[in-house]
Amino acid sequence: MKIVVIGGGAAGLGVAGAAKGQDPSAQTVVYTEYEDVAYSPCGIPFVHGKEIESFEKLFLATKEQYVAQGIDVHYETSVESIDPRSRTIKVSGEGEVSYDKLVLATGWNYDTPDIPGAELGGIYHVKNIRAAMEWDRYLDTVKSAVVVESGPIAMEMVSALRHRGIDVTLIDPGPWPMADVIDPDIVEPVRKDWEESGVTLKFGERVTAFRGTDTLTHVSTTFGDVPAQLAVIGSHKVANSGLAGSAGIKLGSTGGIAVDPRMRTSDPNVYAAGDCAEIPHGVSNVPLQGLSGSHAYAQGKTAGINAAGGSRVHNPVYVPWGMLAGQWMIGGVSFGETLATALGLPFVTGVADGITRARYYPGVKPIKVKLLADPETRRLIGAQMVGGEGIKERADFLGIVARTGITVDTLATMENVYSPAIGALNEPIAMAAQALVAKL
Repeated sequence: MKIVVIGGGAAGLGVAGAAKGQDPSAQTVVYTEYEDVAYSPCGIPFVHGKEIESFEKLFLATKEQYVAQGIDVHYETSVESIDPRSRTIKVSGEGEVSYDKLVLATGWNYDTPDIPGAELGGIYHVKNIRAAMEWDRYLDTVKSAVVVESGPIAMEMVSALRHRGIDVTLIDPGPWPMADVIDPDIVEPVRKDWEESGVTLKFGERVTAFRGTDTLTHVSTTFGDVPAQLAVIGSHKVANSGLAGSAGIKLGSTGGIAVDPRMRTSDPNVYAAGDCAEIPHGVSNVPLQGLSGSHAYAQGKTAGINAAGGSRVHNPVYVPWGMLAGQWMIGGVSFGETLATALGLPFVTGVADGITRARYYPGVKPIKVKLLADPETRRLIGAQMVGGEGIKERADFLGIVARTGITVDTLATMENVYSPAIGALNEPIAMAAQALVAKL
């Protein structure tokens, strides 16, 4: 059995490791166009912001460890095309390479705005770790920067740049940060924190051109010119699915590769996983693409096991998520009011403002929890939170609540840990559920 994987990110290495675990005799070959595999792009902003001391901390394993596992990684190697009929791929510098099973883990690209001057130096797409190392040195020369749109990595880059003492202007066509994902009341503490730290916020505005001779000197916008030696592109992720599409493999409505619950594509010998694939949402059944690294890794493991002859099903997703923005943690499950309204889903909300520890214990922080429930079934369909700590654990828990169909009535009477150092007497999730049940 020869399993070929295109892509060396979380999904690709998840495939390779799971395939070897399922069938140790399988020949597993990974092709990546980059110098490295399996590092955390999500950690790059925190190295730029000096919270993490070095880029080396972001690597999951050494190249020697992959060799020891029997995974043959071809670095800085491009795959030019796929021929599903002959079960071959065309590899730059290697020619035709055969496979028994092929797994596409080609990842994502930025949905780069079509803005004049995009070829100038000083325009940064935060993604590749080797490029980030070069950019980190460049940041020492930067006095002012523009962040173009407020995607998740861009949200983190705003704070990272301020930590470096760089003047930052955030320009976004939406009415507030990540307006298609986060509700305004949830992200308001972040917006206020940025404003107080000196970030210039321009919502409802657009960048119209990048200006400079060879390197960026200023940015033209709908509100005037802004001096900048750096522009960070923070637009949405789009699936890197061109190889699949050119090979006749079916793409879905998001542009991602359509897969079944076993991560198999329209070709029975080809699987796909990670940001290049689309997965159904558990509540709305709407296909989603461009989720987190943990989702990509889980999809990769499913694809790898099945490609190697095993059997595993990947469930629809409820998308627990979280991130650090400024001094605040924000997160949730599925969607908030803004997105649920856009999808036409009926819902009732319950909101509570609480605290993360006993009020008298040092380090106590505020937390706000908003829950959304279906008014007929009374099941949780979404949640959003903002606070000083404890967001990740609550998002994970509420993801299971949504997946298993637990009602808000049950949440309203949930038991909770009370210990002054780690938990308050009243759990904010229960308080929000009680408010929601009162409305119902």
